[in-house]
Amino acid sequence: MTTVAVLGGGIGGLAASYYLCKSPQVTKVIVLESSSRFGGWLSSTRRSDGAVFEHGPRGIRPAGAVGRNTLNMVDDLGLGGEILPVDYSHVASKNRYVYVNKQLHRMPSGISGLLRTVPPFSRPLLLNVAKEILVRKGKEDDESIHSFVSRRLGKELADIAVDSLCRGVFAGDCRKLSVRSCFPVLFNAEQRRGSLTLGMLLGSGPTPLLTPGPLAQRSQTESWAQWSLRSGMQSFPESLSEFLQQSGRVQLHRDAGVQHITPAASGWKIELEDGVISADHIISAMPAKALSSVLPPSCQSLSQLLQDISMVTVAVVNLEYEGSILPVTGFGHLIPSSENPGVLGVVYDSVPFPQHNRPEGHTTRLTVMMGGAWFQEVFGSPETVTDECLLARATEAVRSQLGVTSAPCWSWVALQKDCIPQYYQGHFRKVESMRHLIKENNLSLSLIGSSYDGVSVNDVIFSGRTAAEELIGAAV
Repeated sequence: MTTVAVLGGGIGGLAASYYLCKSPQVTKVIVLESSSRFGGWLSSTRRSDGAVFEHGPRGIRPAGAVGRNTLNMVDDLGLGGEILPVDYSHVASKNRYVYVNKQLHRMPSGISGLLRTVPPFSRPLLLNVAKEILVRKGKEDDESIHSFVSRRLGKELADIAVDSLCRGVFAGDCRKLSVRSCFPVLFNAEQRRGSLTLGMLLGSGPTPLLTPGPLAQRSQTESWAQWSLRSGMQSFPESLSEFLQQSGRVQLHRDAGVQHITPAASGWKIELEDGVISADHIISAMPAKALSSVLPPSCQSLSQLLQDISMVTVAVVNLEYEGSILPVTGFGHLIPSSENPGVLGVVYDSVPFPQHNRPEGHTTRLTVMMGGAWFQEVFGSPETVTDECLLARATEAVRSQLGVTSAPCWSWVALQKDCIPQYYQGHFRKVESMRHLIKENNLSLSLIGSSYDGVSVNDVIFSGRTAAEELIGAAV
């Protein structure tokens, strides 16, 4: 293995390159990024007065093997001192809201929350949990999230809590999304233990073994729920790019859109606008649809499967208000699709990460997320919608849902086109078929990134690690 080309310089492509450059088997890694910056959806605005605003992921969970893996990388990059942790006792961890029937409701938490009836639910959630143990195991090899939760925990929970959660995490419709691919822990709990409750108590199957480094150990000791970075999440891919540059074994190319890839005698020829690159192996961190458009005609079956993975567009509107304007404190609120299909949720950024507020003068930072699976229906085509329209919708949501009558003193509209893949029912079969075709045709190609095995930052980084290990052995 001499030259590996990594297509896509988002966090997945950078992570794969990081693991590859630690192996003596790889002499050269070439990263090809079509845009003018690395980091993909990890994007922050740092204002000159010290305020920081996130236009993509704003916090990362440290839990599980994939969470520990990310923290080990952060440690290795020397970013430990930049971490802003939020522990489970923090008000942003304890208070999460849903907006139902034109009112904010705090989601039940802890034993007392399960024991009593908490609006908007019509009965104590403990009853749903107690009955769940008796529900028979499903017979299908996949199911929509809404159907799965309705069957096991009741329709009310599916309509309100799970509908909202899927909008917050996937910007997607829980009636179409796959439980097996989006929430494998729940699917495996039912398959292995016959119950979600027993699965949570006894474990729902093997997880990757991963030794926690000092930072990951600290996250366990201090009971972190999530973390960010002092200069915003964008400083993560920036540090990673710098590390790769200094390794001397990675070439980073911006504004290098791949036009076509064609099989060569050994490996691939990669056509760019201004030349051709040869590589022994390709790791594609491009979105599935983008990869399908550059594959050769000989890969028609693979292209078709890649085309089938849908993406949704999300409008992310950052707002800053003078003073304290929130009627409640917490992480934020989500909105079920029955209440307001266009607005997915509002994050109260100043609560979990006050360090990102400007140091002078008290302000409140919010982020309104809109569109997703409902974008076209509510806003029309992403190509024609205006920033003014999106800003007006976002400020109206803050006014009607949080009672904020003042106008924001600062705003930023980011239209994130095709940013979140949708794992519809049967997604796992598509991904299995893709990898089977790659193996059957002896293609020196690996698929990583959010299109396949999980949309979180942790999942995407771990997919880069997995691909590198499959290529060069588990020494990374």
